[in-house]
Amino acid sequence: MSPEEHVWACALAIERQHGPRAAVVVAERIGALALAGDREGIAMWKAIAVCLDELITAQNGTQGH
Repeated sequence: MSPEEHVWACALAIERQHGPRAAVVVAERIGALALAGDREGIAMWKAIAVCLDELITAQNGTQGH
C-alpha cells in the first residue's frame, strides 16, 4: 500500500467509525498532536483531514475545491 493509499484508508476508516463526527475527531486529534509537539503526526492527520473533506464533499454531492 502506498503512503497515499494508507492516508485514504485511514480517512475511510475514520468516516465509517465516527460518521458525522469524523471531522471533529480528526480536528481533536490534530489539536492533541499539536500540544504534544508531534509534527509528523500533525502532517499525517492533516492529510487525513484533506481526504476526509473530499469524502464528505463527494457524499454531499457538491463540487470539489
